[in-house]
Amino acid sequence: MLTNQIIMGIETSCDETAVAIVKNGREVLSNVIASQIESHKRFGGVVPEIASRHHVEEITIVIEEALKRADITFADIDAIAVTEGPGLVGALLVGVNAAKAVSFAHNIPLVGVHHIAGHIYANRIITEFTFPLLSLVVSGGHTELVLMEEHGVYKVIGETRDDAVGEAYDKVARSLKLPYPGGPHIDRLAHEGEASIKLPRAWLEEGSYDFSFSGLKSAVLNTLHNADQRGEDIEPKDLAASFQESVIEVLVSKTKRAAEEFQVRQVLLAGGVAANRGLRKALEESFSESEVELIIPPLELCTDNAVMIAAVGSVMFEKGKTSDSRLNANPGLELK
Repeated sequence: MLTNQIIMGIETSCDETAVAIVKNGREVLSNVIASQIESHKRFGGVVPEIASRHHVEEITIVIEEALKRADITFADIDAIAVTEGPGLVGALLVGVNAAKAVSFAHNIPLVGVHHIAGHIYANRIITEFTFPLLSLVVSGGHTELVLMEEHGVYKVIGETRDDAVGEAYDKVARSLKLPYPGGPHIDRLAHEGEASIKLPRAWLEEGSYDFSFSGLKSAVLNTLHNADQRGEDIEPKDLAASFQESVIEVLVSKTKRAAEEFQVRQVLLAGGVAANRGLRKALEESFSESEVELIIPPLELCTDNAVMIAAVGSVMFEKGKTSDSRLNANPGLELK
């Protein structure tokens, strides 16, 4: 571990313009986020063109604010880590080009980072990793089980075959006429209702760690449609509770089984849906008597942020994995 290593992280993969300064991979010196949620609310989801324009407007301001809060200058920075993918290509381009410009102007090494690796490494801010470990990644665009046996090396052992869990949450929320983003509203309603409506669980073939949520989403829509056809009312909080119970049962069961099969020492929760209270509680209960250490990040590190990008960048920089001026946005970047 390099001592007094300072990394600037830049994250613009979706609708947050974020810049952070992290020391020695784990000490947060500053964490600045300009959110666009209010701009996208009226559309019921993120509009890529609007997201890109907001990033262009905010990126310089957020970089300057991050430096100010950390009380450092560009001369103090050892490397700049930036999300190169996956994400919205226009949004990614703003962050990548800003990072390249700063790197060139100040002769600072550049590190391209995978967005999902960032979500995993948000947990390292809380505690040091102990390998082998398993990460359950749950977000708007991803649902994956990732096995790690050393820093910076990832093996995806399970992933969604259709909708990501966060995407399913947002679509169910829209069907219930809840505001965007829908996930937190479903979670809130679920805690007020009873899981009294029978909904399916997609276990897939025996032994598979993959996920599928499209059937569950369709079942929710059919339940609402059939009730409307019969002139019946369905209590939104009960439907939310039933939907969330189905999602969580599959996520937790497969995570627990994978943790046992691969004999991991830690299980990490990562991604925007990691903020879900029901999921956090279910994992805590499932691993309460296990020797496996469960790590759940604080809420501010669940959603997109640049602390997590700097945390990955720190590890990659130490391994000599830097990028050059050919670094480009890669919306389909694979985790490996």
